[in-house]
Amino acid sequence: MDVSFLAPVFEAAGPFATVTADVTHTTESADTELDLRVRAIGEELTGQGAPEAVVEAVRGRLLEGNDGGEAGTIRGRAVVVAADGTVVLDEVLADVPRDAVVTWSPQPQLLPVLHQLAGRVPHVVVIADRTGADVSVADIAGHPEQEQQIEGDTFHMRKVKVGGWAHNTYMHTAENQWEENAGLVADELASLARRLPLRFILVAGDVRARQILSDKAGKAWADLVVTMEEGGRAAGADREVVTRRAAELVAEHEAHDQASAVEKIASAGAHGLAVTGTASVVEALRKGQVETVLLADPADDEELLVGASPLELGVDQADMEALGTQGTAVPADAALLAATVASAAGVVVVSRAAMPGDIPVAAILRYTDESTPTPQ
Repeated sequence: MDVSFLAPVFEAAGPFATVTADVTHTTESADTELDLRVRAIGEELTGQGAPEAVVEAVRGRLLEGNDGGEAGTIRGRAVVVAADGTVVLDEVLADVPRDAVVTWSPQPQLLPVLHQLAGRVPHVVVIADRTGADVSVADIAGHPEQEQQIEGDTFHMRKVKVGGWAHNTYMHTAENQWEENAGLVADELASLARRLPLRFILVAGDVRARQILSDKAGKAWADLVVTMEEGGRAAGADREVVTRRAAELVAEHEAHDQASAVEKIASAGAHGLAVTGTASVVEALRKGQVETVLLADPADDEELLVGASPLELGVDQADMEALGTQGTAVPADAALLAATVASAAGVVVVSRAAMPGDIPVAAILRYTDESTPTPQ
């Protein structure tokens, strides 16, 4: 995952309020329910010592759903606010947070945020009928899904029962119109597949529309298509089942990515292109060797020392003396993330149970030198 969007967080002065919240806004009493949830979050931050300016900044962002607009469609939201009340991170989560976070602490609590960002597995959801489709695109981590409607012609859309010479003409006209409408949707999917690193395209809706659309799938996206029978485009149709299926596919791809990253650590390590353990990763980050960092979630209580810049990083005071600087103790996960952003490396957040040997961190390297340590 590209984590360059975290740069404003690490450029700001702490302490920080970190909040992941349920901001669902779909019931008749949604305004009241959201207000109560946000009020409880504000009281918890105040109880932890957060100043009023910080609490008010958090409250203002989370209550945007009560004003309608795009914020009213979000189910989960992550907000980080710096000590001066500046919002330094505001990201959309894939769903209501599994484990809500409300903290006022010297460093932001970012691992739970990264693990739940919307769009972290780029994909498209299509709900099709014979006139067109509703298309939702999740392509950038933390950004809301972009939704669009593709509408074709409705002329002679129904196959009618007529007799005589006109029967085949009506049948042929309706089928042709379905094909043309599906072609418009297929063209848009082909464009998306060319421009975006899509992992899957979930197609739901009318059975004939799905069949025609699958038949029109081009080479760029045919292998990405997953179809489902449930869900429809008509008013009142159950779309929650489509949302759940998309979430399942995201989880499957994410689990595959985590497993692949762990396997890559083992295979790259055999060639000296991976390191494991905090000390080895810290050294590789200082030298700009790291391509991708694997961070275990949840993190442990380990701390690192950080100097004037994120890459002035050490595991003990001897490291800092070698760098000619003094260090401040920082939670290891926050220090490693800051160094990753500073070195333009990527991040994969891995469930702690999936990390080999219960190690907290590993890294795949861009290059090695004579001092590169061997994997632990």
